[in-house]
Amino acid sequence: MSASSVSVSPPRSSYGRGARILSIGIATTGLVTFAYFALAAHALTAAQYTRISLVWSIMFVVASVIYRPIEQLLSRTIADRRARGLGDRHSLRVPLLIQGAFALAFLVVALALRDLLQNDLFDGAAALYWVLVVGVLAYAASYFARGFLAGHQRFALYGALVFLEAMSRLCFALAVVVGIASGQTAVALGMAAAPLVSLVVVPLFFARRDPPTDVDAVKQTEGGLTLRRGFGFAAAVFAVMVAEQTLLNAAVLTVAATSSDPALAGIVFSVLLIARAPLQLFQAVQGSLLPHLAGLQATAGAAEFRRAIRVTVLAIGGFALAVALGLLVAGPPVVRALFDIERDLAGGGLALVGLGMGLHLVAGTLNQAALARGQAAGAALAWLVSAAAFLWWMLSPIVGDQLLRMEIGYGGATALLCALLAAVYRRGSR
Repeated sequence: MSASSVSVSPPRSSYGRGARILSIGIATTGLVTFAYFALAAHALTAAQYTRISLVWSIMFVVASVIYRPIEQLLSRTIADRRARGLGDRHSLRVPLLIQGAFALAFLVVALALRDLLQNDLFDGAAALYWVLVVGVLAYAASYFARGFLAGHQRFALYGALVFLEAMSRLCFALAVVVGIASGQTAVALGMAAAPLVSLVVVPLFFARRDPPTDVDAVKQTEGGLTLRRGFGFAAAVFAVMVAEQTLLNAAVLTVAATSSDPALAGIVFSVLLIARAPLQLFQAVQGSLLPHLAGLQATAGAAEFRRAIRVTVLAIGGFALAVALGLLVAGPPVVRALFDIERDLAGGGLALVGLGMGLHLVAGTLNQAALARGQAAGAALAWLVSAAAFLWWMLSPIVGDQLLRMEIGYGGATALLCALLAAVYRRGSR
């Protein structure tokens, strides 16, 4: 059987249905995670809770940056092969090697920085240090499973995985509240155990398998995923993740380092939650969008590909405009009440953050289009340029009010990012 005779079929699961399933799963997961920290705050002292929050923040940023590239690589590669009629016969060797290399690199760095992490950040708590190390390593398997399930468009299992992860973590905090366990170590152990417990959903994938595909046809069209190409894709997505974390965190860090007002960094963080919350939910859309676009790129042609992007961008635009208008009209009193902020807030500045959030979501959509088309390097360059511009702006004294500087800078950086990614998208369309 020749490669040309391999049957081609469109993706079997719809993007809309997958996005809805993942949105429900991740939204519920967010509520459960909020409950975990609420219980932890109730069960622990303020100092202990601060250390728990610090472990979580480091773990979340590190795992997102170093493991999401392989999630995206798996999602795109598997979806593309399935759309071309190659079924489930694909090699996982290259993604496994790259994921293992990222995990090993983290372990080496974590061991080298043990004194800094354990003594300076965690106040000598060795248990918290090992929770961080074990948890980040465990997330290597969790993110690999997410990419595998997304590529096969098994979004119900994907949603179940992230939900079970959050629920198992919650159980540790609940055990401390009811008196079964005690102390910050017991609460923290949930962060290390959760990604491992969530993997129990993976065997359910193998309960229903597609019919086997002709092995010779697969070999002839395997074409693609060499270690060099796979690592190149993962490195580009790694750069995207670093740049995105810069857009979300650089303002808080620069304000904390340079402001004489100790409360200002917290206010900047709270205002940026306007962007963080929708971006967290948009991960669900991204999880289903990339395999959908990869399938369209392989089978349906440019028109359907552009239609999927257009529908997503229009939906995001309407949502962002509604959020920005609401923030302009009623944002200051609402945000001040929610986060107990004493200083005055400007509705125009909050609206800028709302518009920046929408531009950030549009950029995420165009980024997925670039990844589906094999333009990962161009997308990474766009993200890095925008992140560097935002960091320069936050360190410049052009605008004296640092909160206003963040609001203007975030809106401007995301606008620049959208423009650069739109150029990459137009080049891919041609």
